[in-house]
Amino acid sequence: MTTRPLQFLRRGQPVALGNVPPDRTLLEVLREDLGCTGTKEGCGEGDCGACTVVLGEADGHGKVRYSAVNSCIRLAHSVDGMALWTAEDLAEDPLIQPVATLHKPSRADGGLGARSAGTGMDMQVHEDSEHRATTPPVRAVGLHPVQEAMVQCHGSQCGFCTPGFVMSLFGMYQNRVCQGQSIARAQAAQDLSGNLCRCTGYRPILDAAQHMVQLPPMAVNEAELVQKLELLALNLQAPEANLAYIAPTTQAELLAARAAHPQAQVVAGATDVGLWVTKQHRQLAQVLDVTRAAELRRIDDTPEHIAIGAAVTLTEAFARLTAQWPSLAEFAHRFAGLPVRNSGTLGGNVANGSPIGDSMPLLIALRAQVVLASQARGERALLLESLYTGYRQNVMAPDELLVRIVVPKPAPSEQLKAYKISKRFDDDISAVCLVLNLDIADGTVQRASIGAGGVAATPVRAQQTEAALQGQPWTEATVQQAMRVLQAEFSPISDMRASGDYRRTVLGNLLQRFWLESQGGGAPASIAQLQATHLESAL
Repeated sequence: MTTRPLQFLRRGQPVALGNVPPDRTLLEVLREDLGCTGTKEGCGEGDCGACTVVLGEADGHGKVRYSAVNSCIRLAHSVDGMALWTAEDLAEDPLIQPVATLHKPSRADGGLGARSAGTGMDMQVHEDSEHRATTPPVRAVGLHPVQEAMVQCHGSQCGFCTPGFVMSLFGMYQNRVCQGQSIARAQAAQDLSGNLCRCTGYRPILDAAQHMVQLPPMAVNEAELVQKLELLALNLQAPEANLAYIAPTTQAELLAARAAHPQAQVVAGATDVGLWVTKQHRQLAQVLDVTRAAELRRIDDTPEHIAIGAAVTLTEAFARLTAQWPSLAEFAHRFAGLPVRNSGTLGGNVANGSPIGDSMPLLIALRAQVVLASQARGERALLLESLYTGYRQNVMAPDELLVRIVVPKPAPSEQLKAYKISKRFDDDISAVCLVLNLDIADGTVQRASIGAGGVAATPVRAQQTEAALQGQPWTEATVQQAMRVLQAEFSPISDMRASGDYRRTVLGNLLQRFWLESQGGGAPASIAQLQATHLESAL
């Protein structure tokens, strides 16, 4: 099969590559085809962040969306028509230009010199090891502010991870600093949670994240970039063969392609399929990319529900869900790292059906429905937990695709809590995920919806525990009885993440935690506090 030439913008100029196989990763194209070896290959699975690059995509309103992503598991053809930056481009791209003024946060609003969360020490970036007199910063010539900040703050030692950190910082710079936002230390820790450093330690890198705001500002000339992206898009519409990598731009075209090519591997962000390529060495002869279909990239909000297109990224989906349910903020930040969330999609996570995927227990507890569609039979809706028939198996026909997830709006008396238990605090897979959504009114549980992950072959709804709670007074005795039901409802396996006994114990403990928090008991520190503490201690 043949593919249309892969085309994207780099340093303001179009790059066109022919004969790129459908399963070739972006990292392979960068390092092996273009000789851009500044982008490093580390884990090959989206965990370490050494391969991070930034993508720019026109939003249709004259602006550009910037996303730091893992190039090691991103299929190369998925960046067709986008702008691309690597660490080698920041000082060379003519579209990155000095600007007259950008907001520079002061010590009071989180700028350099603010107190570091969790350490009680001032963030002075040039102190010696005994915190005595500071040394003058080294002024690097011709660097972007994020690069210069890394130099001045001594944020690199062996240097292998540095390009990835620089690109995550560049995404932060464009999305926050260029929009006049300050860089709070806790926010920097969250945005850098998908990047690993084993020698420098995180404190100087977090220093750099805040120090870059103080340097002479630069920004992408978005007006010129949007023009170039629009011109590139016109070129992409040429009627060339593209049978190996199919990326329809409408839902109708997507369903037609699914019917015509049922054997094609469906991909969205490829954050799991990419592992099949890098770790299992699978070869994908034909790929059907759902992320270009406009209908699947929308979020529709009505008084009754939120409808999230299957190709909406996890970053966008969680932002919308968190706006409706603020208690989800900490849970959302612990879903992988930011580069994974920027590529991965909510629909892809649901359709994948992994028993340890974190979005499904949440959506089950929210009583979400999935909408499946085919060209021949149209659309059908079903509760999310009814989608799965076994381990990574579902009810979708060969010509069907998941096109959107519909989440009902909450009742005023609902209380929602989402808990993730994993070995690492950041960027890790759940041993147990439990999400509880209880409608409590007049001291009685009117309705209960509970989703669980990591305790069965599929994401599941805890129906027996729901029945034990529903209609009962919201008391400690009710909770203790429900804990016993919840622990007996599932028979989790033992694996490298946790034993079955541990998982059962944790299930009951999390329900008890929900009870204590509902009574005003001391809740754990927020993720922002814990994250800052963890990173600051990694010195």
